[in-house]
Amino acid sequence: MLKYLLPLLAAAVSCGQTGNNSEPLPKALAVVCRAGGNSVLEGTTANGIDPANPGLEIEFSRDVDLDKTPGEVHFSGGDVSLGYGSSKSVVAFKPKAKLEHLKTYTVELPAGEHFGVNLVEGVTLSFTTCYDRSDKFPRISDEELLTLVQKQTFKYFWDYGHPVSGLARERLGSDDTVTSGGSGFGIMTLPVAVERGFITREQAADRLRTIVNFLQNKAERFHGAYSHWLNGSTGKAIAFSQKDNGGDLVETAFLIQGLLTVAQYFNAPAEADIRKGIDAIWRDVEWDWYTQGGQDVLYWHWSPDYGWDMNMKITGWNEALIVYVLAASSPTHTVHANVYHKGWARSGAMHNDYNGPLFFTHYSFLGLDPRTLKDSYGDYWAQNVAHARRNYEYCVSNPQGHAGYSATCWGLTASDIPGGYSASSPGNDLGVIAPTAAIASIPYVPEESLAALREFYYVYGDRLWGKYGFYDAFCLDRNWFAPSYIAIDQGPIVIMIENYRSALLWSLFMKNPDIDAGLTKLGFTR
Repeated sequence: MLKYLLPLLAAAVSCGQTGNNSEPLPKALAVVCRAGGNSVLEGTTANGIDPANPGLEIEFSRDVDLDKTPGEVHFSGGDVSLGYGSSKSVVAFKPKAKLEHLKTYTVELPAGEHFGVNLVEGVTLSFTTCYDRSDKFPRISDEELLTLVQKQTFKYFWDYGHPVSGLARERLGSDDTVTSGGSGFGIMTLPVAVERGFITREQAADRLRTIVNFLQNKAERFHGAYSHWLNGSTGKAIAFSQKDNGGDLVETAFLIQGLLTVAQYFNAPAEADIRKGIDAIWRDVEWDWYTQGGQDVLYWHWSPDYGWDMNMKITGWNEALIVYVLAASSPTHTVHANVYHKGWARSGAMHNDYNGPLFFTHYSFLGLDPRTLKDSYGDYWAQNVAHARRNYEYCVSNPQGHAGYSATCWGLTASDIPGGYSASSPGNDLGVIAPTAAIASIPYVPEESLAALREFYYVYGDRLWGKYGFYDAFCLDRNWFAPSYIAIDQGPIVIMIENYRSALLWSLFMKNPDIDAGLTKLGFTR
């Protein structure tokens, strides 16, 4: 037995030695890993690395000798060549094979002998390459691109509108489920489509007649308010959640905003029936009922089965300013100004920290013109610009290191996410960019929005651009692109691009004399 043990003991004694030299190798640690020139913490992955020049380096706590055996170097992308970096303590790893775009790779060095040192702990450098940044479509002028985006996005409402009611389907694949708020946005795209030559005025008027007739004579209403979702064939309410199966005042407000806007546009004598139907719908909404018996606040929901059980007050700051403007403007069921001041503004306690999702700056301001709008609580143009810029600057700084975030790829708002739906924001950053967020902010930050629009189309367009314009969202961290379109995200793209280009929808909505009176009642200047 001894003759077998002696060689094993000799081998054990020689462990940690090199060549014929009995001196042990000096110990070392990997102190910094880099990819693309940036440090990568152990256990994390660097994102957006150029596959042609990944810049992979590991810096050790002491100088190393590349002429000595490297030990085990594992690179998931194949073989690598080795060289020194800025000093002899830095080893650069250069892949020999071409790396793929949007793929994760690792460089691994286990503990043990490497480059003439004894690496005390193993180290892993992980990185994901960037998207292929070559143009996917021929370059066109910005004006042509804006028109193209409006035209393609409009198709969601025109080509995919419900065949019976003409209303907007909630999302791609929702069949008979249409959305009241999203339909309001879709209705507002009709004047844009006429002015840009996508459809004729007669075609738009006919579609609008179908919609108005359905809303007035077939769609279920709850003290004049519509449900969040309804059946596009029967008009019956579809429950948004168990107790949310009745009137939704916020979604109704988005719908009414759209109707009042187009009523100003379709002003020809032959279109009087459209205006008459819209006026009847407008007058039937019982805004005062939604004060729950005369309280100084509006409530979001009422159900014939559950009454006021949801008990959700509409208070600021969020997307619902338009609700109070319409409630104060109603010629038949108006509310006192105190409902706005005490309910929405909370007697001055209302606060916007600009960390919310960007739809806060979009939904109420599709028709309500913020450019010179002020009251005792705020300058709404300055506020919306600040909110959009905060969202942009957060994405540029990218504190969580998400792939793709940059000055040309930004925009956090409510959208689909991998496996669900969420209201993304600087305070709820899930790594998901929604094109509607940046594009619909174009009146507020035009240069930043145009830069994002170009990137979405030219760089990511092979996976982000489809039959109804940009898909809803994408997450490069997970190589995920949504297959979906959602009405409430589609509408603001068309509308806010047009407000940036011509202020068309702002001009139309603000011409309504009821709105003018309501804003004066609430103390707005404009």
